[in-house]
Amino acid sequence: MKDFKNKIVTITGAGSGMGRAYAIEFGKSGSKLALTDWNEDNLLETKQMVQKLGVKEVFTKAFDVSNEEEVLKFADDVKSALGNTHIVINNAGIAGGGGPFIYGDSKDFRKVMNVNLFGVINGCKAFLPQIIENNEGAVVNVSSVASLIAAPGGVAYNTSKFAVRGFTETLMAEFHKSPISIHNVMPGKIKTAIADDLETDTYKKTLITPPEVVVHDVIRAIKKGKNNILSGHLANSINVLSKLPIKMRIKILWKEITEKMGAGHKFKPFNSLMK
Repeated sequence: MKDFKNKIVTITGAGSGMGRAYAIEFGKSGSKLALTDWNEDNLLETKQMVQKLGVKEVFTKAFDVSNEEEVLKFADDVKSALGNTHIVINNAGIAGGGGPFIYGDSKDFRKVMNVNLFGVINGCKAFLPQIIENNEGAVVNVSSVASLIAAPGGVAYNTSKFAVRGFTETLMAEFHKSPISIHNVMPGKIKTAIADDLETDTYKKTLITPPEVVVHDVIRAIKKGKNNILSGHLANSINVLSKLPIKMRIKILWKEITEKMGAGHKFKPFNSLMK
């Protein structure tokens, strides 16, 4: 797909960060927008921002993307309000479940999986039939560079993002002969609020890439039909790191997380198990 004018673009997690940046950039391209986020106030702010840009057709609805029934209803509502979606961007995601796995809360783990993985699956299930009916379009699933490396202390998030990448690459295989392009986005260290309450100040200082940079890379990838998209600070370095032998990779990641990133305190009760 080369031109987005009058195309219907559905974006989850559109209330802030990358989701808002997607809405603004596709709005500038003349797209009609269907936006969702769990935070209704933030979602309405995004709606007002794109309307000020001149976007006249914007449909919004606030709900939790981990709820399959809500996502399916949203897809029906979008079709009624705007027509069939051409591009769905499954961007919504949360952090959580940090620290060693054995001390973690299974409820936190499930919450991260439900939003990050099943939110993506629900979005694909709901909107792929519309895209197929159009006989053109794109699916953009946002995983992370965390889908490439297994850093200690991020087991729930890492697991969800590895799963999103595997799910998305399977869709790539299934649709590879179709006019529908499937894209896996692996952002690096992006300046968003996802980790505000969870990570150290040292870690937060690595989050330097503006969301707009990722969005521009995604738009170029859709136009070119590029499936895997690495974008943002440290994304390419992490990709290189992921190619190293696993024992070497684990040693590097352990030192990076527990020493350089200042998360060693999370592992103090765990240290007695170390040699």
